[in-house]
Amino acid sequence: MNGPSRDPVADATVYADPETPTGTLPSLGVVIVCFNSGDVILDCLESLLAATGVRLHIVVVDNASTDDSVARIKDWASGAVPYMPPADLPFPLAVQPRPLPLVETHSPAAPPAAPQVLLLHAGLNGGYAAGVNAGLACLAKVAGVDRFWVLNPDSAVPSDTPRAFAEWGGPDLRFSLMGGRVNYLERPDTIQLDGGVINWRTGATRNVHQGQLHRNCPAPDAAGIDFVSGANMVASRQFYEARGPMREDYFLYYEEVDWAMQRGDLPLAWCPGGVIFHRAGTSIGSQKQGFVGSSFSLYFLHRNRLRFLGRHRPGSTLTAHAFSVAKACQVLLKGHPHEARVLLQASLGLPPPPAVRRRLSPQAARVAFGRA
Repeated sequence: MNGPSRDPVADATVYADPETPTGTLPSLGVVIVCFNSGDVILDCLESLLAATGVRLHIVVVDNASTDDSVARIKDWASGAVPYMPPADLPFPLAVQPRPLPLVETHSPAAPPAAPQVLLLHAGLNGGYAAGVNAGLACLAKVAGVDRFWVLNPDSAVPSDTPRAFAEWGGPDLRFSLMGGRVNYLERPDTIQLDGGVINWRTGATRNVHQGQLHRNCPAPDAAGIDFVSGANMVASRQFYEARGPMREDYFLYYEEVDWAMQRGDLPLAWCPGGVIFHRAGTSIGSQKQGFVGSSFSLYFLHRNRLRFLGRHRPGSTLTAHAFSVAKACQVLLKGHPHEARVLLQASLGLPPPPAVRRRLSPQAARVAFGRA
């Protein structure tokens, strides 16, 4: 633990209004998966610490980062390197006093005994879902925490968002996964997505309300979306215990889409106050407006689109392949022949090109690609 020795329970992650007794605060578990996210995750953590009216149990799962992410988190918690909020943050952020309790563990079974941050070293980059599942296994052991918030490391959180997720609908609300709005951090008045819908002929997904102005756009009807974004997603304990963790063989992309398909009679829910700001695609080069996407991102996106469709709508495989050809032609016409070839390789289930495989360690590549 960084900082002076003290009782981690007494230093629990509690950020309450001064007049609010801590015993009456709602609780919310938080899972953040970190892989080479050292340049963005501190903004996420600092904004969580500024949350009010909620007791947070924060688990950061480091998926064997190869950069200085872990060192940055330690220095941030201890105060060895002073934290400065970025100039483009779309809301005021008061920096919390240092040092902050930070508990490190290599065991995913270790419950977060209410330290401010539990840093879980996964030891292997097993993919996004594997990291999330390790964090969920920790949070599931904490009595009284019945909502688990999965949050991207490249996001920043207004102070009232955590409490909104903890309280929305009341403690008896039945739901599987709860979503909230994701706005672009660089353009905070613009929506990145309000959940998503699936084209069942192609397997492609569409971000609801993408590009629309936040102030002009009402919250979506949860019954009208197919899934909520894994960048800002709350799972209920009831859903987690009934359906189990995420599938881990996607490695990257479509995990939350697949998870939403397992909800049975537990509906999706939407929290109007659950707004976050997201630096889209910072670590993996995800496709976004005006950008084709990196080969790494395209490979996993289109491999998993076909994998997902094969599981949930196998009769649409032919039209999905036709869509792949059309997308590859579109990318080619934009002047990206290598990316077009990668897209087709992925859609056909062929091994990734060396440039994609080299982005991962040999151990992680075996998890992501098997013997391919």
